[in-house]
Amino acid sequence: MKKSIGILGGMGPLATADLFRKIVTLTRAGCDNDHIRVYIDDNASIPDRTAAILTGGADPLPAMEDSLRKLERCGADCIIMPCNTAHYFLPRLQALTDVPFLSMLEAAAKAAGRRFPGGTAGVLATRGTLATGLYQNALAAEGVACLLPGEEEQAALMRVIYDGVKADAAPEAYRADLAAVTEAMARRGADYFILGCTELPLAADAAGLHVPAVDPTEELAKAAIRWCGYSVKGE
Repeated sequence: MKKSIGILGGMGPLATADLFRKIVTLTRAGCDNDHIRVYIDDNASIPDRTAAILTGGADPLPAMEDSLRKLERCGADCIIMPCNTAHYFLPRLQALTDVPFLSMLEAAAKAAGRRFPGGTAGVLATRGTLATGLYQNALAAEGVACLLPGEEEQAALMRVIYDGVKADAAPEAYRADLAAVTEAMARRGADYFILGCTELPLAADAAGLHVPAVDPTEELAKAAIRWCGYSVKGE
């Protein structure tokens, strides 16, 4: 029997919409009835994950659990989160439910190893994601080498994410930062990039960034489609 997806969203809202759009556009379907049933809880009041990890900000878990319970009541068969940094809290969330979570980090790391064998991944992410080693660990599990941004590059990425996409700024406001980071990391040995914050695929598209990359949002969408018993378009 085909299964349904629950999206624990709001982190941020545009990234949540991007994940839903990618599920729809990547599902092989000939009509409306061929698509997956998707439940979305877009809770934009979930406290910032990076602030919770690095500076003692409010714990996002209670608000995330509230979303989880709503998705359970809807009948979601699996749950996905369009926020890389939120995966730091995934073990605590998974312990609260029997509904399986699918990992965005795992999906991205597997895609990196498959698409760029032997290459070095430049990890673009929030300070919280980088500080916790989320991608370093996921990539190591797949035998993928990685390169991390330096301090100034991390600051530039935070501007792209928070002052750019999350603030609904025009691409001109963050295009230079994004290009500078990827160019510098490519010179240091990054063969391709992991867009390891759900705002970054949006930023890359809007800014016209053309670099070889893995989009974790897209890979999570594909993993969820397959898990639910549907086919991914083009596969």
